[in-house]
Amino acid sequence: MMIGDSWAQIGSTIAGLMFTLATLQQFFPHQLRLSLQQFVLASLQQFSLVQKLCDKFVNLFSPYIHITFPEYSGYWSNQAFDAIETYVGALSTTKASLLKGSLVQNSKALVLTRDDRKVCDEFNAVQVWWVLEPSPTSSSEDKYFQLIFHRQHRDLITGSYLDHVIEQGKAIQAKNKQRRLYTNNPSENWGSYKKNLWSDIAFESPATFQTIAMDPNKKEEIINDLVSFSKGKEYYMKLGKPWKRGYLLYGPPGTGKSTTIAAMANFLNYDIYDLELTTVKNNTELRKLLAKTSSKSIIVIEDIDCSLDVTGERKKGRPKSNEKETEPENEKTSKVTLSGILNFIDGTWSACGTGRIFVFTTNHIDKLDPALIRRGRMDMHIELSYCSFEAFKILAKNYLDVDSHDLFEKIGILLKETEMTPADVAENLMPKREKKDPDACLNSLIQALEDAKEKAKLKAQKEKNIKINKGKNMKFYAKRLLF
Repeated sequence: MMIGDSWAQIGSTIAGLMFTLATLQQFFPHQLRLSLQQFVLASLQQFSLVQKLCDKFVNLFSPYIHITFPEYSGYWSNQAFDAIETYVGALSTTKASLLKGSLVQNSKALVLTRDDRKVCDEFNAVQVWWVLEPSPTSSSEDKYFQLIFHRQHRDLITGSYLDHVIEQGKAIQAKNKQRRLYTNNPSENWGSYKKNLWSDIAFESPATFQTIAMDPNKKEEIINDLVSFSKGKEYYMKLGKPWKRGYLLYGPPGTGKSTTIAAMANFLNYDIYDLELTTVKNNTELRKLLAKTSSKSIIVIEDIDCSLDVTGERKKGRPKSNEKETEPENEKTSKVTLSGILNFIDGTWSACGTGRIFVFTTNHIDKLDPALIRRGRMDMHIELSYCSFEAFKILAKNYLDVDSHDLFEKIGILLKETEMTPADVAENLMPKREKKDPDACLNSLIQALEDAKEKAKLKAQKEKNIKINKGKNMKFYAKRLLF
C-alpha cells in the first residue's frame, strides 16, 4: 500500500464535516448557521494544515523517493514526458490493472490502453510505480508523471532504469509513428501559450518518389540530398551549423510541387507543418509557431510569392509617409515582414529544433526577394516544369500499367513540341471506365496534346500580329511628328 492511502480516514472525516455543514444550512437559524459554518471551515483549514505538516514529517522518514516529470518545462514541451507516456502506455496490456478498449480508425482490431493513473513496473527485480497526475500549479490541462521507488535503489533507477525508459519510449514512438499534417490556427484561438497553436490530422498521402512524375536524374538528386541530410547530424555539428535544410520548389501550377513535398515526408517519415502566413499577425506569432513544431519535420510555406511583404515587390505596396492607408482599421492583415521570415528560417530561432526541413513553393521565382532564396536559406532550388517523355512513361505505368506502346513515339514527339503539365497528362491518362483501355487513354492524350499545340500556335500568331501592328502604329505616329 502506498503512503498516500493512509489519508483515507482524513478524507472521510472532511466529507462528514461537509455533510454536517449542508445539514445545518437547512435546519438552523441564519445567525447560528453563520457561526457553525465558520467553525466547520476553520476545522477544514486545520485539517489541511495538519495534513501538510504530516506529509512533510512522513516524507522525512519515508523510504520512498518521488521524481516528477512535468508535461512542459517552461515554454517547451518536455520530451522526457512524451517518451515516458509512450513507455508507460505500452505497459498497459501486461502491467496495468485497469484497461479500456477502443476501435482505432482504419483498424479492425480492438486496441487496449491503460485506464488507471497508477502502473507498476519492474526493472532488474526492483519494483517502481508510475502515477499520472494533473498539475497542481497550472490552471490548464497540464499533467505530470511521478516515479516512485525505494531509496535503496536510487542509483539504479536514476541511472540505468530511466535511460531504459527514455530509449524504449522513443523506439516505440518511432515504430508506431503516424505521420501528421499540421496547420496553424489563428492566434485568437490559441487559448494559452502552450495549446492550440496547431491543428493536425493524420497524413495519409500515398505519394512516393517511385510514383512521382519527375525526370529520373532530378529525382535521384533530391533523394541523395535527403539521405545525406538525414544522416548528417554529426557533420552539421562539426561545422557549427544548425541541422536544417531549405528547399525551393518552383514552376507552373500542376507540375507536382505539393506531391513532391508529400513524397519527401513519406521518404523521411517526417510530419508536415503547413504554415498559412495570412493568419499570422506578426513576427512574434511566427516565432511562437516555430517553437511549437517538432524536430525532424517539414515546415512548408506554399505559394510564398502571393505574400507581397516577402517578395521583391514588397516596397511597392507600401503607402508613402504623407498618404493615408485605405485599409479599414478592423481588417485583419498580417504584419509578418521579410526580416521575420529570414529569422524564421535562418536566424537564431531556426536553431531551436533539429533535423528540420523548410520548403517554399512558388509559381513565379522571379518575384521573390533574392535575400529570401539565397543558398544557405533555400539550399536546393528545384525546378518542376512541364511534362517530359520520361515523366510521361512513369505516369503511363502508374495509370495504365503499361511500360511501352506503339503510341509512345508519337506522344514523345508531341511532348517536345507542346507544354503540358504532369497534372494535365495524368488527367488524360485516367481511365474513364472501370476496365482500363490503354489505347483509348493514350489517344485521348494525343488529341489533348494536338489541341494544346494548335492553341499555342494561334496564341503565338496573335501575339506576333499585335507586335507587328504596334510597330506599324509607332511608325505612323513618328511620320506625323516629322511632318
